[in-house]
Amino acid sequence: MQEQVFVWKIIELHDKYVAYVTECFQGHTLFHKALKEAFEVFCNKGVSGSSSAELLATFCDNILKKGCSEKLSDEAIEDALEKVVRMLAYISDKDLFAEFYRKKLARRLLFDKSANDEHERSILTKLKQQCGGQFTSKMEGMVTDLTVARDHQTKFEEFVAGHPELNPGIDLAVTVLTTGFWPSYKTFDINLPAEMVKCVEVFKEFYQTRTKHRKLTWIYSLGTCNINAKFDAKPIELIVTTYQAALLLLFNGSDRLSYSEIVTQLNLSDDDVVRLLHSLSCAKYKILNKEPASRSISPNDVFEFNSKFTDRMRRIKVPLPPVDEKKKVVEDVDKDRRYAIDASIVRIMKSRKVMGHQQLVAECVEQLSRMFKPDFKAIKKRIEDLITRDYLERDKDNANTYKYLA
Repeated sequence: MQEQVFVWKIIELHDKYVAYVTECFQGHTLFHKALKEAFEVFCNKGVSGSSSAELLATFCDNILKKGCSEKLSDEAIEDALEKVVRMLAYISDKDLFAEFYRKKLARRLLFDKSANDEHERSILTKLKQQCGGQFTSKMEGMVTDLTVARDHQTKFEEFVAGHPELNPGIDLAVTVLTTGFWPSYKTFDINLPAEMVKCVEVFKEFYQTRTKHRKLTWIYSLGTCNINAKFDAKPIELIVTTYQAALLLLFNGSDRLSYSEIVTQLNLSDDDVVRLLHSLSCAKYKILNKEPASRSISPNDVFEFNSKFTDRMRRIKVPLPPVDEKKKVVEDVDKDRRYAIDASIVRIMKSRKVMGHQQLVAECVEQLSRMFKPDFKAIKKRIEDLITRDYLERDKDNANTYKYLA
């Protein structure tokens, strides 16, 4: 939690110097300017391999999710969020903050980790005022999706109650998301157990009664399952991911399974299967026995259900090792920046028709600086790309001048 302490220290420092400028220097513009420039310098430096954008997003996540270690009152949370948004004004990579924040917001919403809907909406209002409607439009869509999903779920339960012959015999909750709002997630054609296949079919049938023209893409990697496992000592309820559940249910039909048999039956990548098997046979809860009994998974391993497993709790959550999302966030932001630079250049050139290189770069930087500070090399690269795609051409008499091609 050192990062959390670091952000609190920055907020305290900012409060201190704002008070100096306001009270000791009567809010003189020169001192406000000096304060702004000083905070812009150190707020745009990374700390321990993390950017300030990521640190602020993580700070918000820690305050907004259930089980917040800080135990803040509602007023204190609102005050902290207000100050974080104020700090965001000093950060040049606002788009990076937005993507980190959106990823963390998605996890809070999808896994019911959000402590308070009002605080979630409140910070989005603050961010909208600070950075504009485009900045928060996807996040607002995500929050709205969850409200609509609750209504969908109620209607689905009514549908199943009215068609008892379709009841899959398993309690099923489905959250329907709008693709454009949410972070992109990998989808795999996992071979689902028969129990889950029936659930999917029933929901599809229900969904077609609500809308005819929408296609459902199932993201099983974000699902969770509660499984009643019968061990020798006592039954224990296991809270697992959909992938973990699909793997465990294979052992209803087989006492022992080799690594290769599991890969074939699940139809998942080796990396995913290794993560799943490690969580179930090598981590804290050894639901599966592994031969040989090493701490790592290899293609020659054989697994069997550990009927001797027990725990003092009757309900346990079996965690998967976390995946580092930082690289994916940075890649997504870089891709979005390329699109943003392209759109900016085309907008400017469509309006001006003919323009010099320096002037075009300067206008592009000015247009985009509200969200991020574009790199001159990146702009030059995008100009070259737009030339090859016949959006622009170089002036035949002056290579530093571009013409817009309608």
